[in-house]
Amino acid sequence: MAWFSNAYHFDKTALKVAHITDCHLSKDTSGEYFSVNTAAYFARCLQAIAEQNADCVVFGGDLTQDHSSESYQLFAKLIEDAALNCPVFWLPGNHDELFEYEALTSSQILSSKRITFLGGQLLLVNSKGSTPAGWVTQTHLNELSEAIGQVPSVVFCHHNPLPIQAYLDKHMLENGPQFLNTCVNSQQCIGVFHGHVHHEYTQNYRDLSVFATPASSIQFTKHTMAWQQEDLGPAFRLINLNIDGQQNLLLSTDVVWLNE
Repeated sequence: MAWFSNAYHFDKTALKVAHITDCHLSKDTSGEYFSVNTAAYFARCLQAIAEQNADCVVFGGDLTQDHSSESYQLFAKLIEDAALNCPVFWLPGNHDELFEYEALTSSQILSSKRITFLGGQLLLVNSKGSTPAGWVTQTHLNELSEAIGQVPSVVFCHHNPLPIQAYLDKHMLENGPQFLNTCVNSQQCIGVFHGHVHHEYTQNYRDLSVFATPASSIQFTKHTMAWQQEDLGPAFRLINLNIDGQQNLLLSTDVVWLNE
C-alpha cells in the first residue's frame, strides 16, 4: 500500500471537495491551449473554489501542456496567489511527470493519495501509462483493493475508464474494466471521478456511478469521434460527502460552469 500509505485526515463527518482537472498550463501566464488562456481560466476556478469554502481540492491531472518545469511552478504560484485556504492534492495525467509534482515545495500542495475523514475516504489512483492512454498496474490494483476495502470510499483517477463515444476513447484507461471491477467488488466504493475527456459526463458501471469532470481550460465536443474543441469557459466540480444516521456515506455532486 505504498501509494496510499501517506494519509491526510480531516476530523469531521462531512467533506466538501472541489475536483478541478486538465488545466494544461505553459511556462508563463501568457500560454494558450486552443486559444484559451489556461492560467487565467485556472485562476478563475481557484477563486470560485475559495468562495465555496471547500475543505480540499483534488487536482485531476494534465497540469502541463508544454511539459516545462516552469508550468509546475506556475501551478503552485496560481494556488499561492488565490484566496484558497485548503490543501490541494494531486494525481498525474498523461501529460505529467511525477518528479515534477514531487519537486514542488508549496506547503499547500500535498502528495497524500489517501484522504480520510470520519466515516469515509478519498483515494487518488495513478492511471498514467507508458502512452497517452491510461493503465493501472496489477500491483496498484492490489493496493487499491486493499485500501478501498477498509472504509466507504470515493476514488479518483485521470483517464476515463468507460468509453464516452468521443475522440479521447483512443486514449482511455486501457484496463478500465479491471479498475472498475476492483472498485465495485470492494462493496465500499460509492463513486468514481475522472478528468481527461474535457467535458461533463455521468455513466454507470455495475450500479457504480462514474463522473467525468470538465476541464478548467477548453472542452472537447461531445458525441463525435472528431477532435473538436469548444470554449465553454472554465469549470470544476463540487462533491459533497456526508454520513447519515445509519452511518452510510452519501454523495452529491454538481459541475460549476463559471460562464453560466
